[in-house]
Amino acid sequence: MSQEFGLTQVLSAALQEVLQFLGLQDLIVLLGSGDSASLLSLDGLYALFAPLIPVLLIIEILAAIARGQFQWQHFRVPLLTLVTNGIIGRFISLAIAVTVASTLQPFALLETSFTWYWFVYGYLVWEFAHFIYHWAGHKVRLLWCIHSTHHAPQHMNLSVSYAHFFLEAPYADLVRIGICTLLGVDPLVLMIVIGIDAIWGSLIHIGEELMPDGRMGRLHKYILTPSHHRVHHAKNPVYVDTNYCNLLNVWDRVFGTYQEQDPNIRPEYGIKRKDGNNFFECYFGEIASLARDVRQTPRWVDKFRYLIMPPNWTPEEGTPVINREGAV
Repeated sequence: MSQEFGLTQVLSAALQEVLQFLGLQDLIVLLGSGDSASLLSLDGLYALFAPLIPVLLIIEILAAIARGQFQWQHFRVPLLTLVTNGIIGRFISLAIAVTVASTLQPFALLETSFTWYWFVYGYLVWEFAHFIYHWAGHKVRLLWCIHSTHHAPQHMNLSVSYAHFFLEAPYADLVRIGICTLLGVDPLVLMIVIGIDAIWGSLIHIGEELMPDGRMGRLHKYILTPSHHRVHHAKNPVYVDTNYCNLLNVWDRVFGTYQEQDPNIRPEYGIKRKDGNNFFECYFGEIASLARDVRQTPRWVDKFRYLIMPPNWTPEEGTPVINREGAV
């Protein structure tokens, strides 16, 4: 009897994890309540869109299998990262978001409301905050240790949207929600923007199996598309450290980091110093590398500089200049 009860618990827990991965838990609860009007609420809309990325990921995998192109190593590290983050930091990001918003709200520089023009303002501020968080994640080595897990996969597909070090979401929320709160973005506007950003931020990782070109027609001229984000993830010199925005690429254009995909230069994904198929190397490799550099350098000032300078900085050579022109 106890063995049957234990098996039931295991199967129930497994089912809950599957439903959570598929984004179906909240939708099932809402549908089970019998209140169809709740689907039109903000929570209802989130519940309706939550299954979109997991379902597209499954379709992407099935398409790769059908074409004989499926390779487990293309998905292994991102999915193992998803499981690890679910165990370690499921509630950390939410706690950070609530704490930052409530702490900084009294210091907001202006007060806005839920109107269309403040929504546009709010989205531009969010994209600016995302640019700052993302740029710092590439330019400050300690932050690169957090962000590098996301760049480690050597194949672009929707599972890459799950590949994050468990501290990246709290760090991102600290910066993005902090800036938005200080610049007076209305809380309801911020919630909607975050929802749109989460969906689009996952969709732009869609692979060539489902979207070979990735430019999305004329939309390529106005928003950041999967093609732009493939450039961002590429390690080709011409593409490195570009396209930091998520949906509106206005700030990349303002700060000179906008880069379109060259049809003659195919993106090469991954990080040069990492084995993209080794989970522990992808998750902890940059932290170990930083610790080794800090330990081996004799001067305390250089130990500190290793933390705040770009990932390729050294005391002897400084930060190398990337030669983008003619690089393939």
